Amino acid sequence: MILPGEWLGLMGGGQLGRMFCQAAQSLGYRVVVLDPAPEGPAASVADMHIQAEFDDEEGLLRLTRQCRAVTTEFENVPATSLKKLAKHCRVTPGAQAVETVQDRITEKAYIASQGVAVAPYTPVRSTDDLRAAGAHLFPGILKVARLGYDGKGQARVRTCAEALAAFEEFGAVPCVLEAMLDLQEELSVVMARGLDGQCKVFPVASNVHDHGILAVSTVDIQPTPFAQRATQAALAIANGLQYQGVLCVEFFILRDGQLLVNEIAPRPHNSGHYTMNSCVTSQFEQQARVMARLPLGSTQLLTPVVMLNILGDAWYTDETDTQTEPDWSGVLAVQGASLHLYGKREARRGRKMGHVNCVGNTLAEATAAANRVVSLLRLPVAP
Repeated sequence: MILPGEWLGLMGGGQLGRMFCQAAQSLGYRVVVLDPAPEGPAASVADMHIQAEFDDEEGLLRLTRQCRAVTTEFENVPATSLKKLAKHCRVTPGAQAVETVQDRITEKAYIASQGVAVAPYTPVRSTDDLRAAGAHLFPGILKVARLGYDGKGQARVRTCAEALAAFEEFGAVPCVLEAMLDLQEELSVVMARGLDGQCKVFPVASNVHDHGILAVSTVDIQPTPFAQRATQAALAIANGLQYQGVLCVEFFILRDGQLLVNEIAPRPHNSGHYTMNSCVTSQFEQQARVMARLPLGSTQLLTPVVMLNILGDAWYTDETDTQTEPDWSGVLAVQGASLHLYGKREARRGRKMGHVNCVGNTLAEATAAANRVVSLLRLPVAP
């Protein structure tokens, strides 16, 4: 066990890292962040910032000298770096699990190997793979196998010709081609798996995306009809990976009732931000508990909640580049609303700047509060 007062390490300096730092510090830990940027959301609140690239040998060595356990805040930390760190300290999640989900081709094959369904797809490593793709994959979505997120590195394609053009535009890097599906709903399961294999699962969130970026997550005391199936699938995936840490599994629900896994995030997730105001333990505190080998906290939902993402677009009142500070006073006057801003100095369109959690005695109350926030901030999607 790593006791409060000792150091925990973090690879990555974004907003997920910031919220992890704050949760770990509330437990009494000190946090050292390794990130190449001179400043950032996590570095600004961490107790120490090592400014170095994620594969920098000296930076990694400094990190292991400072702390006994290291975690990551995003999935694209080089697996080779995690392997090096693991020679000197505890690393959660481990390199093998992260490496599996860093590549969509490997990830989908792994999910299927656990008996969990995924959308129809084919790996694309060359133009020949696209020409050989079956008609059932069109219309489809071509996704780069690595480094894509929030809709980036993705293209909707109706025909093979469009897929070939998108493949070339992506630089002919490995991709997957997925069939476009008739979706009824999108769900996510955020969970934690401890060093001893114990698992704690948070209530299942129902999600709405806008242009590939999560806009709204809703969680009610009464679980969604697909919650049990999704939870069992997520547990199978985590146990098969021998995963250690916080994990999110995203699901598609089709109109015919099929449950399919979209992707895995080996870290806390945007759709788990609701836990900060509505659960006994937040996903970020859970992440620190796993690292320190502390007992996992309760994932009990205390109140219905609606989470709203705030993008940089909220600073723009029209199509011009003129920025206006959002009405934070109005937001904070909404009963049940809790504002979480990430400390980013520059608001840009499409950039995640913060989120608001709206709680209520009933889901109707939480939704009503969220709708007032949507109006105040001119957010694109209402719950």
